Amino acid sequence: MSIPWGDIATYTTAGAGLVISLAAWRVAARSADEAKRSADSAEDVARIERERWHSDQSPVFTAKLKEESGRAKLDFQLVGPLSLQRLDRIELAIANSDDLVRTARLAGSRPQEELDAQVWGPWRFGASADGADATGKTIEPFDLEVGRGRPFTLERTRPPHWQEGADRDQRWAEQFAGKPVRLVARCQKDGVDPWVVPIDVEMPAPPPLMALV
Repeated sequence: MSIPWGDIATYTTAGAGLVISLAAWRVAARSADEAKRSADSAEDVARIERERWHSDQSPVFTAKLKEESGRAKLDFQLVGPLSLQRLDRIELAIANSDDLVRTARLAGSRPQEELDAQVWGPWRFGASADGADATGKTIEPFDLEVGRGRPFTLERTRPPHWQEGADRDQRWAEQFAGKPVRLVARCQKDGVDPWVVPIDVEMPAPPPLMALV
């Protein structure tokens, strides 16, 4: 019986080629996985650096209130960080001074639009001043450089029109006595994700009365 050495050589060569191809495929797949892991790692590092930079550049504000004959002046300053240089757009709004959630789903509640339109706190932006909206919650957006500020006029809030009783003004004032004015500043700088900065502004205590001599 003759041995088909030619066929055996052909099969051997084909088998060796298959093994080499499998090995090359494994190497290529391993290289692709390593390249993907490397790219993912580089992307993660870049994302972490962007988030760190964004956190480091968070705007820092100071806000002080001074009451003047039933109205108040808000001194609003962008104080840092210096590397931020400026903000291209600041949307400043007054938030509720308490932590209550007011929803029209509660029995006997007013429509949600009326609840949302009310400033639940002691002060609001003055009517028609600084581009304030009808509710006194927001003003026209503005830009600001680090180290600069703007004054704003505030006026006392009034109880909602649906509240009744001869003492409603007194009850309203007592409800928010000692509560801060809560501001929310949404800040934008070209090419950067926005920041949302909450700011609590305390009303300074009135000066002590001088004792009569």
